[in-house]
Amino acid sequence: MKLKKYFVLTSIFSLATVCAFTQNFDINLLKTINENESTFKNNFFKATAQSVIVTGIVAPLGVLTAGIIKNDKKMQKNAVYMVVGYVLSAMVTQGMKKIIQRDRPFITYSFIVKKDVGGGYSFPSGHTSAAFCTATSLSLLFPKWYVIAPSYLYAASVGYARMYQGVHYPTDVLAGAIVGAGSAWLSFKVEKWIDKKYSVKKAAITVIL
Repeated sequence: MKLKKYFVLTSIFSLATVCAFTQNFDINLLKTINENESTFKNNFFKATAQSVIVTGIVAPLGVLTAGIIKNDKKMQKNAVYMVVGYVLSAMVTQGMKKIIQRDRPFITYSFIVKKDVGGGYSFPSGHTSAAFCTATSLSLLFPKWYVIAPSYLYAASVGYARMYQGVHYPTDVLAGAIVGAGSAWLSFKVEKWIDKKYSVKKAAITVIL
């Protein structure tokens, strides 16, 4: 009984230590990123963060347009699944925000300077999840280095921008990246599964006929 009690107390202490270390690392890294301010970085990262919604619309629209021009039904369908992944990412992100309810860093810490819009809860980063969802969708559909590299570089710059602007912790950005990439990957896998199931069904009907 004493051993069990000791184990429970040790586990609680270890968890508390890890949480404290993580929180300290989180705010220390954010402070370093946030305090190195310049007019150029203010303008550049503001433009980067604000471009997320436009990019999220233009990317699938571009794929859809290319599919229509080439009369490529698969490419047209890929555009739809890009939108599905984007919507799923937004839903998961907003759901997590409401459940976890983490305050923005500039609210909790007075030394963090807010440099752009950031309302609602902090965890995870919506801008980052949207950017990584788009980047992952494009990378899965067009697995070429000249698509993958700039896509993820852009997504990473969005995450960095949100930290620089003082509206998200590093862990918010990390979680947003996982949610966005995961949503795009899941949408991509669902599309593959449906295509495979449809192909098998079509083949079976052909054999019967």
